[in-house]
Amino acid sequence: MKPSDFPPPFDVSEAIAPPTDPEDERIEVGVAIVGAGPAGLACAIRLGQLLEDAPAVAERLGEVPVAVVEKGKQPGSHLLSGAVVNPRALQRLFADRKRLDEFPFYGTVEQESVYFLTRNRAVRIPTPPTMKNHGNRVASLSELGRWLAAQAEEVGAMILPETAATKLLVQHGRVRGIRTGDKGRGRDGEELPNFEPGADVVARVTVLAEGTQGHLTGAAIETFGLAGENPQVWALGVKEVWRVARPLRRVIHTMGWPLRAGAKYREFGGSFIYPMGDELLTLGMVVGLDYRDVELSVHDLLQELKTHPLVRKLLDGGERIAWGAKTIPEGGFLSLPKRLHAPGLLLAGDGPGFVNVPALKGIHYAIETGALAAEAAFAVLQRGEAVGRRGALASYDEAVKQSFVWRDLEQVRNMRQAFGRGFWLGGALAGAMTASRGKFPPGDARTEPDAEQELIRTGRARRYPAPDGKLTFDKLSSVFLSGNKTRDDAPNHLRVQTRVAPELAELWAQMCPAQVYEPQDGRVEVTASNCVQCGAITAKGGRLTPAEGGSGPEYKLT
Repeated sequence: MKPSDFPPPFDVSEAIAPPTDPEDERIEVGVAIVGAGPAGLACAIRLGQLLEDAPAVAERLGEVPVAVVEKGKQPGSHLLSGAVVNPRALQRLFADRKRLDEFPFYGTVEQESVYFLTRNRAVRIPTPPTMKNHGNRVASLSELGRWLAAQAEEVGAMILPETAATKLLVQHGRVRGIRTGDKGRGRDGEELPNFEPGADVVARVTVLAEGTQGHLTGAAIETFGLAGENPQVWALGVKEVWRVARPLRRVIHTMGWPLRAGAKYREFGGSFIYPMGDELLTLGMVVGLDYRDVELSVHDLLQELKTHPLVRKLLDGGERIAWGAKTIPEGGFLSLPKRLHAPGLLLAGDGPGFVNVPALKGIHYAIETGALAAEAAFAVLQRGEAVGRRGALASYDEAVKQSFVWRDLEQVRNMRQAFGRGFWLGGALAGAMTASRGKFPPGDARTEPDAEQELIRTGRARRYPAPDGKLTFDKLSSVFLSGNKTRDDAPNHLRVQTRVAPELAELWAQMCPAQVYEPQDGRVEVTASNCVQCGAITAKGGRLTPAEGGSGPEYKLT
């Protein structure tokens, strides 16, 4: 059976609606940006810069020219990445306003190693050209997000935290803004004493920068017919931050164990270990969600990875201080939407899929596309322009196609798809693609939806290490470490069928890093308050919808 055999009880029409508040009760802003991640904040910063030099335009946009809606407790609360950042887009965004040493980085990559692991050995291999990071910067994305938010506010953006965007407002074929979610509802949707209804936020231009598994982004792509020829696919990353006894002086990537190389497993991924100054390091495991084994658990693979002599030595005497999980769009160039705009709407960052999987990079693409979206929005806000006319925002698509983002992704367009044939053949094809800069093999590969993979069972879970509370940890203690503050009596924001095949119930239970799903007497019990909103369920047969604003993890160092 396949996860797609049990589609979630969700229809995209639930995320699309016309404005419903009376006109005098609507919140009016110039540009509404959904998501205070690198794309959304870069968009807000670039708009602020442009409006500083165009006071007449800023005045026409009203009291709130730029508003950023963020579902997390604060900017950065839901941000998680490796992260080794290429500073190129940040340098362009801030030009002569900021020096590189003013950014919240942990240092410059000066040494790096790539290893192929077996159970007890680590064989160093040449660093693939796509993975070379010399000169890039190590960062915490959640810290970078908070810093970018401060820069956005300095140039006049209003940031609205704890505010979930639940509906895209569409009227007469044009996007008019977003509707925010209600707060203070009980488990069954009843109004509690602290109930606050959502509101219509209407804007001249709406920019969706929701990040991976964007709720409104997916709805917009379907509603406006923006989907490309290939479906999007995802990976799940689980990450920890450790305070260590000895500083790490290099960036490390691994491939091979604990993943299996056989094509029948479809296990694609690897690990990263990055230094964060002298006292901290971060390590994580990333695995493509097109895997087939119902017992595979990325959280437990990370625990297993830490038992390897190479990794155990780095962590010896240390303490785990942070944990988190997030999905990553992996379809690349071939899964991008055929258009990045609709009337009144722009898509930026991870939502439409601007991630370079072979290079393990997406942050600078998010920043660059966010800034380009700002420039396109600013152009149509000039006097005499009709924001809602069809094609008014097409300059954004053209700008992206002329950027380094497009060139980078086009050169590696078939690499992720090649690994669907197994590690060894995929690696050989990836080598040929790298040497030919994407020209060989000719043509475009196809992506297969993660939920369309036939499931198998191999007994894999028997080999996961038992949690000892020092090196290896269970899921619930990890969720606690994420700072998750979701109310136990909040409405369920996860849409899944609760009577499914036993194999699928077990897949969800093993897959989820936060222990949300539990097979029980032929049903799936859902503990939504555990959810850290990673989005993996959307890739494997369910649907993540926006939780109440301010709920979910409160990441600080991820």
